[in-house]
Amino acid sequence: MKLVKHIANLGYGSRKQVQWLFREGRVTDAGGEVLYADDTVGHDAIRIDGEPLDPPPGLVLMLHKPAGYTCSTKDQGRLVYDLLPPRFRGRSPLLSTVGRLDRDTSGLLLMTDDGALLHRIVSPKSRLDKVYDAQLAQDLRGDEAAAFASGGLMLESEDRPLLPAELEVLGPRQARLTLHEGRYHQVRRMFAAVGNHVQALHRRAVGGLRLGDLEEGRWRPLDAADLQQLFGDAR
Repeated sequence: MKLVKHIANLGYGSRKQVQWLFREGRVTDAGGEVLYADDTVGHDAIRIDGEPLDPPPGLVLMLHKPAGYTCSTKDQGRLVYDLLPPRFRGRSPLLSTVGRLDRDTSGLLLMTDDGALLHRIVSPKSRLDKVYDAQLAQDLRGDEAAAFASGGLMLESEDRPLLPAELEVLGPRQARLTLHEGRYHQVRRMFAAVGNHVQALHRRAVGGLRLGDLEEGRWRPLDAADLQQLFGDAR
């Protein structure tokens, strides 16, 4: 792929704008030598204004999403894309969220421009568990764990029971829930089904991948070892 197209696909501008970067001498190699549009150079050796290029296509990243941000490119208000370099919105292929966390839910959010990988992660066949911590409006009664583990809990407006899920009590109004499927607003609807209300929700893990010490609002690219960890705990 020509350098102009490659750099434009990373969101640095239109092809015309990237051509101007070359003309202004702002595209160099790692040693500071000016590059030209018809040069043949590997991705890792290219610099723009002295800075390495953003990750190449095939990017997978983990974001610690704060509450109050929406997983959308078009909605009003604060968007998860606002937490990333502005160029990332202009990448081709498009950088998409892997599933969604609602606006009021915080925690681990995956994003990728790899469509095949996205579908693999969200596919029920991958059986990637999701772990959530919930802060509740009322004290737990004590029978919620059995209800969630029964495999017979029905959500409102659905005709298929939920798969068994594990509940760990962390406090009178705090619980950790491990899901083995993903339905719309599932955690909130599960607690509503047993007469409670989720006040705050945080996703701490997907598959074998944990947030670790990644600070709220920060992100990092995932490497092959991270992806192995993501799928490693899938049954």
